[in-house]
Parts: sequence; structure tokens; C-alpha cells
Amino acid sequence: MTALAGRLALVTGASRGIGAAVAEGLTAAGATVVRVARSLDDGWHDGRLDIKADVTDAAQAARMAERVRGEAGVPDVVVQSAGGFLLARLADTRPADFDQQVRVNLRAAFLVARELLPPMAALGRGTYVSVGSVADHVGFPENAAYAAAKYGLRGLHETLVAEYRGTGVRLSLVSPGPTDTAIWDPFDPDHRPGFPPRAAMLRPADVADAVLFLATRPPSVHVDWLRLGPV
Repeated sequence: MTALAGRLALVTGASRGIGAAVAEGLTAAGATVVRVARSLDDGWHDGRLDIKADVTDAAQAARMAERVRGEAGVPDVVVQSAGGFLLARLADTRPADFDQQVRVNLRAAFLVARELLPPMAALGRGTYVSVGSVADHVGFPENAAYAAAKYGLRGLHETLVAEYRGTGVRLSLVSPGPTDTAIWDPFDPDHRPGFPPRAAMLRPADVADAVLFLATRPPSVHVDWLRLGPV
């Protein structure tokens, strides 16, 4: 029997990059997976439920959660992977850029947690994983907006760990270093001084393996923070 057979998992940002790899990994481990992203086509496909939703929007996040509970149940595993990336020095970061980074990296995390953590806690079980970044603990140049949002995500995570302690829901933060996904396409790190080449970065499957590790720990084990980096 596979590790997550009979479990329901939900992944946001699941149409590409890390989110897509996490959804594939959880499916391979036997979970029934709900994928959530703005670019998906709604409906059940090969035993998997896809939901088209923008989880930065409170009404859409609420409808997503209601639909999941109605069609599939309360998730055993939630992976909040929706997010965005920006490289820009402070002087080149417009207020609208800053607001967008907070919206996709922090507001979305708040809304998803607000909709899904209470029903998980009511059942007294579950694993809730937030996908952060090395930039949620370390400041780098050109990360003013991105790091501010990811540091905020870490603050949200640490608060929720304290708030939901004793409920049976385990909350973990995964903080990967540079990972080779399409978010790097506009920035060309191979020719950008001070950045690792894409060939030396983590792969989305590496992060997915870390998430699977968290989702398959015994109920008595809580991993608060898991930091990943390339060698």
C-alpha cells in the first residue's frame, strides 16, 4: 500500500513549477489530489479534482474551500504553494509591484489557511505545509518586495503553529533555495552575476520529495521548518 492511500490532499499553485511537482508526488504516493490554480480547467480528471480559482481573492478562496468540502471532504494534507517572484532593487520596485508580491505570497496564504485550517482542526488531524523560500529567513539584494512577503509568510506560519498547537494539525514551513522553474525565465540567472546557473539549482521534484516527507511523518512528529538548498 502506498504511503498516502486513502488520504485527500489539496495543493494550491498546482498548475506549474513546485506546485505541479508536489501534486504529482502526492498522487504517486496514493493520495486523492485536489489541484487549485487560476489556469486549470474545473472538474474531475482521472480521479483528481481540478479547481480554477485565484486564491488571492477572498470570495474565490471561500468558494474553493466550500467546493472541496462538498465534493471531496476535508483535506488530510494541504500544501499552500501559490506564489510569485520578483527581482528588483528598491529604487526600481513600484508600489504596485510590492502590493502584488504581498498579495500572491502572503494574502493568498492567509486566505487559504483561514478557509482550510479550522475544518482540519475540527477533525483533529492533518498536515498543513506552506512553501516559503530561502528569502523567508535571509535578505538578498533585489528582494525588497519578495522577501518582505516571504518573511511575512514565515510570521504567519509561526503564529499558526502556536495557535493550532494541540489541535492535531501539524504545520510546517518548507524554505527551498533557488529552484529551476519558469519563474526564472524573465531574469536569465545563467548570465546574471551573483546568481547560480539553472543547472545548479534545485529541481521542483526535490521540493516535492520534502513535502512528501512531511506528509508521511508519524502523527507524533512535528517538523516545524525544513530548509532545502542545492549542494
